[in-house]
Amino acid sequence: MTSLFDSFSLSGLRLPNRLVMAPMTRSRAFADGIPNASAAAYYAQRATAGLIVSEGVQPSAQSQSNPRTPGLHNDAQVAAWRPVTDAVHANGGRIFAQLMHAGRVGHPAVAGHHPVAPSAVALRGTVFGPEGRLPAPVPRALSTDEVPGEVRAFADAARRAVDAGFDGVELHGANGYLIQQFLSSNANLRTDAYGGSVTGRIRFAVEAAEAAADAIGADRVGIRLSPGGTIWDIAEDDVPQLYGALFDALSPLGLAYVHVMATTEEDLLVSLRKAWPNAFVLNPGGQIAPRPGDRQLGEHWLGLGADLISYGRSYIANPDLVERFRAGLPLRDADPETWHQGGDTGYLDFPSHQY
Repeated sequence: MTSLFDSFSLSGLRLPNRLVMAPMTRSRAFADGIPNASAAAYYAQRATAGLIVSEGVQPSAQSQSNPRTPGLHNDAQVAAWRPVTDAVHANGGRIFAQLMHAGRVGHPAVAGHHPVAPSAVALRGTVFGPEGRLPAPVPRALSTDEVPGEVRAFADAARRAVDAGFDGVELHGANGYLIQQFLSSNANLRTDAYGGSVTGRIRFAVEAAEAAADAIGADRVGIRLSPGGTIWDIAEDDVPQLYGALFDALSPLGLAYVHVMATTEEDLLVSLRKAWPNAFVLNPGGQIAPRPGDRQLGEHWLGLGADLISYGRSYIANPDLVERFRAGLPLRDADPETWHQGGDTGYLDFPSHQY
């Protein structure tokens, strides 16, 4: 039986184990989208993961969601990421940059730009502002002619990611951000080629993946998805049909992987795994999955056909998660108040166990 500690070839990139550090917003960057100096140490501490996926990185100035998140849309940001990727590689690790376009999950007070989205439909609730929560604004609906520009933003950021030393990129198509907004039945009310039917709703996701693959090679591109996920007031009709069509359209592209969250029934996730020809990353910490961070749950999903298992919150307080799982050691907890507060507390102050 496949073990979490078995090696794996991800489109020719050798991973020493099957654990992936999932992307997590940590809100430690400077206001101009430059990652701070501690980011290199933070990611390097976790380099024993088979693969690290970075926190969400905005591919354009307009696409920022939370305050103090990093970008990959100018030369200064590229230069600031190089010490991070160098540190990970020096510690024997591999790292992909997650490209995260917020769409309607943003605010002018954060990004300095009004958010854009498939349709002028505000999410019900509040979004993060510089000093706390703010009412979600009504986004500006993208015109049909503007949509290709948002697709190009992913391709341009993918090129910058490779220039910054990342081994590849992951498109954030989950958790209610722009790609899932196009997939959605309540955030996407369009009647043009990017809305309406299932074929229309999946078009943006497919074009973004195609553009990134054309820019840096399909073997360096993954995409994260949360079938049926409802984060940020998202609803999706006909989830099996929608994601079946999306997987059928993405499969010929030759992407390195899909990264799927356990946000729907196990049977549907297994069927999606069977429909996908390349690496399948499963994140068990979705809305309906119990015991996030549980090694046995990861082994369960490997037995169901997943190739790699991603863990998020467990990696905050356990930079040596691979070794802790291997040795059967208990996992430490991190104070949620430190997740997004900035500074090194709750960021760099979790030493590895002495093995």
